[in-house]
Amino acid sequence: MADPTTAAAEISQAATQAPIAGAVSGAQSVATDLAPAAANVASSVASAPPVGPEITSGLIVDGTLDVLIAFSVVTWALILIKGIQHLRIGYHNRAYSKKFWSAKDFQAASALQDNKGPAARIAEVGFATLLETDGGTTTHDLEHTGERQELLDRRLRQQLQKERGSLESGLAILATIGSISPFVGLFGTVWGIMGALTNISKSGSANLEVVAGPIGEALVATAIGIAVAVPAVIGYNFFIRRNKVVWAFLDDFAVEFGHLALKTSFLIKRTGSTSAPTARGETLVKKPALKSNNEDLETNGVQV
Repeated sequence: MADPTTAAAEISQAATQAPIAGAVSGAQSVATDLAPAAANVASSVASAPPVGPEITSGLIVDGTLDVLIAFSVVTWALILIKGIQHLRIGYHNRAYSKKFWSAKDFQAASALQDNKGPAARIAEVGFATLLETDGGTTTHDLEHTGERQELLDRRLRQQLQKERGSLESGLAILATIGSISPFVGLFGTVWGIMGALTNISKSGSANLEVVAGPIGEALVATAIGIAVAVPAVIGYNFFIRRNKVVWAFLDDFAVEFGHLALKTSFLIKRTGSTSAPTARGETLVKKPALKSNNEDLETNGVQV
């Protein structure tokens, strides 16, 4: 005869295992029902067209090409502007240099009119400084401290720096475009190749006809980047060389101007001030001295 205590334990264990077994069997049935639905979702995702990569790579490549085209427009515009600037500078410098060195003296050179170009502006600054310091009209402040030669040298050097800044304008943009354009094109090529490889993997075909087209289109960005960089680098080097020639000419002209001013003791006369007016507005004229009576008698052969 079974022990009542043992029978009660078996009955309790059976009651506990019964709900667990029911839950396990229910989960198995649910998993069996969901398996076909999950397979359908996976197949639909795998068969979906790769719209995302195509749109992303296409937009990036198109944006890269637009940036390179803008770089090209800026490059050729700067080359045209700087070329015209150097032609004008060369013409005006030659014309003024010929007029300046053909003048009778330093005073006559200061009266030249209708002058243009960097050399003419340097001379105008020099003459204006000499006139400013003439007659003690110089303002007593820090800008005008020093001797006449020091003030003249400082003004000429400041004008040289202004002319140099004008010549260098725009060259930094050419240098930047020439440096970064190949890398911008390479960036577009990398993204284009990524999109092309994604499309090839989705199509499941690796034939040459499938691979050559998309990758060849992506490589166009690198070619355009190099085509944009070459004119920018050539223009930059050309204008740097031209600037050095102009700087050397202007520096020599400023030195010669200082030497000429030194010979005149840093003094020039104002235009129209060669004769001293009287109180009534009349001009004083120097008359020859009268000869004495003794000199007249001696001239006639008569001795006193």
